[in-house]
Formats: sequence, structure tokens, C-alpha cells
Amino acid sequence: MKRSITVKLILAFLAVSVTVVALASGITYWLTVREFKQLVFNQSRDRFVADVGLYYQINGTWEGVLQYVTLRNSSHQPDGPGSGSGLPPSGPAGGKNPATSITFLLADINGTVLVPTGQYQVGVIVPHSKLVQGTAVSVNGKQVGTVMVIGNPPPLGPLESQYLNKSNQALLYAALGAALVALALGTILARTLTHPLRDLTAAIHAMSKGNLKQHVTVKSRDELGELAAAFNQMSSDLDRLNLSRRQMTSDIAHDLRSPLTVIGGYVESMRDGVLKPTPERLETIHAEVQHLQRLVEDLRTLSQADAGELTLNREPVAPRSLLDRMLKSYGHLAAQKKVSLEVQGEPGLPEIRLDPDRMAQVFGNLITNSLRYTPEEGRIVLAAGQIGKMLEFSVQDNGQGISADDLPHIFDRFYRADPARAQGSESGLGLAIARSIVEAHGGTISAESQVGKGTTVRISLPVA
Repeated sequence: MKRSITVKLILAFLAVSVTVVALASGITYWLTVREFKQLVFNQSRDRFVADVGLYYQINGTWEGVLQYVTLRNSSHQPDGPGSGSGLPPSGPAGGKNPATSITFLLADINGTVLVPTGQYQVGVIVPHSKLVQGTAVSVNGKQVGTVMVIGNPPPLGPLESQYLNKSNQALLYAALGAALVALALGTILARTLTHPLRDLTAAIHAMSKGNLKQHVTVKSRDELGELAAAFNQMSSDLDRLNLSRRQMTSDIAHDLRSPLTVIGGYVESMRDGVLKPTPERLETIHAEVQHLQRLVEDLRTLSQADAGELTLNREPVAPRSLLDRMLKSYGHLAAQKKVSLEVQGEPGLPEIRLDPDRMAQVFGNLITNSLRYTPEEGRIVLAAGQIGKMLEFSVQDNGQGISADDLPHIFDRFYRADPARAQGSESGLGLAIARSIVEAHGGTISAESQVGKGTTVRISLPVA
């Protein structure tokens, strides 16, 4: 049988509350009974002490006190002592005196037992160590005897028992009321705590059916609120990645379809004898095959980067030598396009450990993009400098620039800021590969651009 977390929380709150109430009620009951019995006991003892003290004050001696106490216990409402002057009633009129159910021992000032009880008989001397534990009987400020209590506390009378019964009923009603309140509050708290979980569960079920874009309302700032916010972020990221995956699949299919269509068309025409295999036609087929090979290699590089398996052959490299290498590789192409390609570098830059071939691939992609969108008589500057513990490379051009809407996406896979490029040989993976290689080196890559003024791409790599 399935039991929801709401029921578990309600039962947990109820169990804790009932346990606390039961303990509090039990302790309260025990203390009440104990203190009430002690009060009755003290009252009975004090009444007995007052009675025998009055007897001594009236008679001036303890003679006959045993007969007085015996008569007092048997009649419940004794007459006065032997002098006949009368003694006030020692208990409630018409009721049993609680003191009569207690055995009190009375000893004179020397410790000689006058009113016996238990093992102490008349005339026996009570040890001083026990005598000092009793209650002194004083007349006119002078101690004339000692009262000791031997035996169990007195039983409660009807009024006392009724009082305790009423107290017990009040405690029981209070415990039941507290349990009901705890149950109500526990239900409210449990539902409040589990409501975000129910929303999350419903959203997760919707995601399992393919609807990845889900949003759960964040109603608190506690751990459940953080969980809901994290879920919303995850849902948004999954939806974005799913859309990106679909777009990437579509782009890959498009980039594969175009060269394959060209190759298939030429091969089929040559097979059917419609076209002859001239060098020009074979060169076209070869160029399309190379385009396919570059696309496959780019995809393999990205898959290695995603899996953390991108191999880096690091070695100490001087920043200026890396830029000079790029100048030699692309200087001729820049000259053909009538674009100035320059290198600038701060003196005394430290060597940095990196994979020169991989970083050459990064700079090659950046320079190729700059050459494509920099007009004649334009300028491309490759620079290097140190900022703190980071070495910063930059590729700056004064070309047509990138719009503010396209700039945040230029490092995404298959993203093309210029839709016309989708029909060319550009795969749309160059900048995505550049970012993967830079991040594999522990660095970052970013771009700044203004339409009509040019673009600057910055690469920051840790020196150590």
C-alpha cells in the first residue's frame, strides 16, 4: 500500500505532539499528586503538633497525653484535655480528621517516648540522630517535646480525592485538545511542505512525456524554494538543449545533403554517360569530398571535447612566436584579399604551456572569419598581453561587425549570423570548436563587436 509523504509527515507531527503532551501530562500529574499529598501531610502534622502543644500549655505537663491522643483518635472530635477546659476540634466538623490515619510519635524534651508507635514504646529513649529530624513542640517559645512521623503518608479524604480527579480530567481534556490541535496543524504544515513536491512531481511526469519546458512556482526561500528554482533552471536548460539538438541535427543533415547531392549527381551522370569525367568535374567532386571530411572531423573534435577526451599536447610556447606562425600561415591569403594582417605583442611575455597545433586551429578559425568580413584595405591585428595571472590574446578587425542580437550566439554550434552563409562551404562549427579548445586549456573566449566598426575576439589563458 502506497503511503504519501503528507501522511507520513502528519503521523510524525502527531506522534511527536502526543508524546510531548503525554510526558508533560504525566509529569504534571505526578508532581500534582505528590505536592498535594505532601500538603495534606504537612497540615495533619502541624495540626497534631498544635493540638499536643495546646494540651501541654493547658496542663503544664505531659501527664495524661497518651489518653488524650487515644480519645482524640477514637472520637474524631475530642473534648478538651483532662482539665475539662475543652480543646478545639482537630478536624472538619462531622468528618474524619486526616491526622487520625497517621501514627505520630511524641517524645518529651529528653527524647522519652510519651505517645508510642511502631517499634518505639512508652519510656523508650529515641536516639538524638533521629530526634533532630522531628518537629519541635514549643510552648511560649520553649521546646517541650518533639513529634515524629512514623509510617506511610495519610490517605486522601473525599474532598482531596475529588480535587485530584478534577485535575486529572482537566489534564486529560488538555491532552486531547493538544492532540487535536497538533493533528490540525500537522495536516496544514504537511500539505504546505508537500505542495511544492506535488508540483515538481507533476512537472517531472510532464517532462517524461516529452514536454521538457516546465515551470514550477517558487513560493518560498527555503530548501524547497531552492529545489523549485533549480528545477526550473534545469527544465529551461533541457528545453534549450533539446531545441539546439534538433537544430543541430537539421543543420548536419543540410550540410551533408548539399555535397552528397553534388557528388551523387555527377557520379550518376557519368555512370549514365550523360557527362564525361573531365578534370574539372572530378575536381568539383574532390572539393565536395574534402568539405565532407572537414565536417566529419569538426564533429569528431566537438564530440571529443564534450566527452572530455580532447587530446592536448602541451609544450612551452612563446606568445609572440605563436602569433608570428599565424602571420606566416595567413599573410599571403590576407594580401590576396588586400587586407593588412599585423602582429602586436608586449615585450617580455612569459611562455605558456599549450598545444600549439590546437591553438593554431583556433586562431585559424578566427582569422578566416575576420578575412571573410573585412573589406579591402581593412586591417586585422593579432595581439598578446598579460593581465594579472592571465595571458590574453586578441584578434581584432575593422570589418562589418556583428549585431547585438547575434553576438551572444556566435559560439553556438551551426549558428550563422549571416543566413547567406548557410548555403556556402562554411559548416558553422568553427567558433564552437574554438571555444571547446580554449576551455580545454582552462581559458575563456569572448567577443565584442559593433556593426560597421569591427569585431574583437579575446582569449584568456592561465599563465601557470
